[in-house]
Amino acid sequence: MLNEFTGFPVAALDFYEDLEADNSKQFWASSKHIYDEAVKRPMLAMLGLLEEEFGPAKLFRPYRDVRFSRDKAPYKTHQGAYVGSGQSAGWYVQIDAAGIFIGAGFYGGSATEIAAYRRAVDDATTGPELETIIGSLRADYEIGGEQLKTKPRGFAPDHPRIALLRHKSITVGQRHVSPAWLSTPEALDRVRGTWRELRPLVEWLTRNTGHADHART
Repeated sequence: MLNEFTGFPVAALDFYEDLEADNSKQFWASSKHIYDEAVKRPMLAMLGLLEEEFGPAKLFRPYRDVRFSRDKAPYKTHQGAYVGSGQSAGWYVQIDAAGIFIGAGFYGGSATEIAAYRRAVDDATTGPELETIIGSLRADYEIGGEQLKTKPRGFAPDHPRIALLRHKSITVGQRHVSPAWLSTPEALDRVRGTWRELRPLVEWLTRNTGHADHART
């Protein structure tokens, strides 16, 4: 059954390691059954079990858009999924050759949403709230996202939250390299637990960058 989740088998990581070595239509055609059974099926099962608490997920397509890229490799070397809480805020999980990445954040926001984010960071109430949230996560999570090299226009270079203001996107997550629990039902608990820890961040981003609107597949 689709909602039965027993973990991601080692074959999922092996599939992406092989795809990195041979990113061709021929390899994909001969190995798609492995992708379907070792990657797609368990990912959908896990997301289905998380839906009641976090909302419906978007499973990203495995195909790359190569129209404007010099890299013409046709397939992504990872499988990502996203649960939206706001227009550009939500939770994320990814399987690839290395293992699993679990995170959340604000990504791909419009100019209007980025401006709203910066106004909230600048605000004397909401700005320190985000600073506290990020500070509580920094020891255990990787903080990432696209940033300006200099200050954003209209803000002083000595602003107390200038580092957060530079962000055009902000992501917080953990990468687990081939963990023993990945091939067991514990993987579901790990994703759920991490997403719960990141809920304060997602809620702040949802309130301050756009309206709540769950992502649809």
